[in-house]
Amino acid sequence: MESLSSKNLEIVYNDLKNIKKAIELIFSRTENIKSPDDFIATPWGMTILDSVAMVLIGIGENVKNIDKLTNKKLLSKYPEIAWKNIAGTRDVIAHHYFYIDNGEIYGIIKKDLPSLYSIIDNIIDTELFIDDEQL
Repeated sequence: MESLSSKNLEIVYNDLKNIKKAIELIFSRTENIKSPDDFIATPWGMTILDSVAMVLIGIGENVKNIDKLTNKKLLSKYPEIAWKNIAGTRDVIAHHYFYIDNGEIYGIIKKDLPSLYSIIDNIIDTELFIDDEQL
C-alpha cells in the first residue's frame, strides 16, 4: 500500500487485526449455536445474538474505515468477498436492530465469516508493508 502514510497504514493494519479478532470472538461465542433457532430459544441465546450483532457492527465499521483510508484500493483486490454487504449488514443492525433475522446472522457466521477470516489473514500477511518491512 505504497500510497498510504505510515499512520494510515498502521490504522488499516489495526483494523484488519480487529476484524480477525472479532471473527475469532464470534466463533468462540457461537460454538454451541447449532441452528438459527438456538439464538431465540433461550435468554442465553438472545444474549449471544445481541453479542454477535454488536461485533458484526464493529466488523462493518472497520471495513468501511479500511475502504476510506485506502481509497477503495485494498479490499477491491479481493472481489470474492462481498465488502458492500459487510458494510450494509453493519448499517441494518445499527439502524434496524429490531428487524434482525436470526437465520441471516446464523448464515453469516457459518457461510461468510470463515472465508472473510481467511482473506483478512491473507491481506495482513501479504499486503501491509512500511519501509519494506511488513507490519
